[in-house]
Amino acid sequence: MENRILIADDEERIRTILARRLTQEGYSCTSASNGREALSYFHQNNLSLIVSDIKMPEMDGMDLLKNVKALRPNLMMIIMTAYPDLDIAIEAMRQGAYDFIIKPFNLELVVLSIKQALEKRRLEEEVESYHNHLERLVEEKTAELEKAYQGLKKSSLDSVKVLTSAIEAKDPYTRGHSDRVRRISLRTGMKLGFSCANLENLEYGALLHDIGKIGIKDEVLRKPGPLSAEEYKHIQQHPLIGVKIMEQVDFFKEKIPMVRHHHEHYDGSGYPDGLAGEIIPVEARIISVADAFDALTSERPHRGKLSLADVLLELKKGGGKQFDPHVLRIFVKEKLYDDPTV
Repeated sequence: MENRILIADDEERIRTILARRLTQEGYSCTSASNGREALSYFHQNNLSLIVSDIKMPEMDGMDLLKNVKALRPNLMMIIMTAYPDLDIAIEAMRQGAYDFIIKPFNLELVVLSIKQALEKRRLEEEVESYHNHLERLVEEKTAELEKAYQGLKKSSLDSVKVLTSAIEAKDPYTRGHSDRVRRISLRTGMKLGFSCANLENLEYGALLHDIGKIGIKDEVLRKPGPLSAEEYKHIQQHPLIGVKIMEQVDFFKEKIPMVRHHHEHYDGSGYPDGLAGEIIPVEARIISVADAFDALTSERPHRGKLSLADVLLELKKGGGKQFDPHVLRIFVKEKLYDDPTV
């Protein structure tokens, strides 16, 4: 069945750019210049997905989202805005938006988000259909359901990666940081004997550990020199901002301790709660080491990359102070890192 996409935006240029690119992907596109026109088109057509701006005349994107979800809760909607606001982003996700994209956007990231949203809905429909006919299909469909479920998990993970990429776009020097922390954290968790379920949680926590930086001022994130005391205090808020975002989504709730505590120090000198030792969740202690390693091996405006030997020496100095000595020992001994010089 052909996927029909509605693009609602009061800027004709945006509608044209999106429609042209999505048509190249084989989607059927139509446009609306305001929320009321979009809602009318929704009532008259069987849509697959809606991409909507927030600030539009006659009816804004949030009201459009609420009206659409009241009638078709499973219809995928992606919200866009040139005026990012943390409370609006949280409310959009709470109301059922699949993604929240900040303008000016990367067109290919928008296309990727749309593909993932449509694939997620397709898989959900397959699972729903399967459950409706469970007794008759149980033997035939068990393997197929497992495959669909794994695909759905991958789609969710890819969606989180898109979100972290959008956050990292605020600071070009951290591009790819969350994914590298994810890889290192998973290797460490495996060496520590984590179960599959715990590894899955760790993967999401590592990817989302810096999600709160969406609420940090760009001039602080991108500052080339040392931060002032006030700026450092501001950036220390990002774990708590991350918690505020994640606690609105049930799927993320068990990942919250990793995001909240990844800047706690083993000796109790970290933030935001000053936890110490093994009171700090082990997943957060793992992410702390991975996070520090990637930060030290990444080129920054005020310094070049450090050598691997210098980075490892610096990390070892923090054993028992900033880092869990056991986690750090495993990380160094098993060489769970990627050599930045290669």
